[in-house]
Amino acid sequence: MVQSEHSVKPARLTARGEATKARMLQVAAELMRVKGVAATTLDEVRSASGTSKSQLYHYFADKDALVQVVIELQARDLLDREEGYLRRLNSIKGLERWRDAIVQRSALRGGAHGCQLGSLASELSDQNEPARAALAGHFGTWLRLMSDAFERMRAAGKLRPEADPEGLATGLMSALQGAFLLAQTTQDVKPMKIALDMAIDYVRGFEV
Repeated sequence: MVQSEHSVKPARLTARGEATKARMLQVAAELMRVKGVAATTLDEVRSASGTSKSQLYHYFADKDALVQVVIELQARDLLDREEGYLRRLNSIKGLERWRDAIVQRSALRGGAHGCQLGSLASELSDQNEPARAALAGHFGTWLRLMSDAFERMRAAGKLRPEADPEGLATGLMSALQGAFLLAQTTQDVKPMKIALDMAIDYVRGFEV
């Protein structure tokens, strides 16, 4: 997996401690994704994970500390999945398969909840500087995966020499985040597919 420079190294825990912490994190991540960070309370996390207040505070000093680790958890999940697609991507057809996977995954939720990282960024970036910095690092990792894919395509002669991998990656990411927002607000993935198709058409304009 690609590691962001903002990743936090976990403290050593017993197997039981790891299981307890993982359970709390999974519950917190799901609650924060569905309800939002601000609306999710530590009492809800404790109750839904079947843990005590002392257990919760043993692993997380406060809600901000929990949020930081939830960001890492969501980033690992998303970037592991994206790396699986983008590390192999070397053609427009591959880019279309990547689009299909994202649209199909969003369709399973009826377009709800948006992007794992984008939703957190939208809620936290203006309110929580450590969270903003961590999210910026993870978005940077994601952009590098995209940019590297376009660089491979250019080096293989599949894109014209004047194609800008970083610019194409930024444009594609912008289209993707807008697509997530449209799918979320309409509860329909059709706008998502249209937005990504237009971004891919722009990349296709550089095809050799």
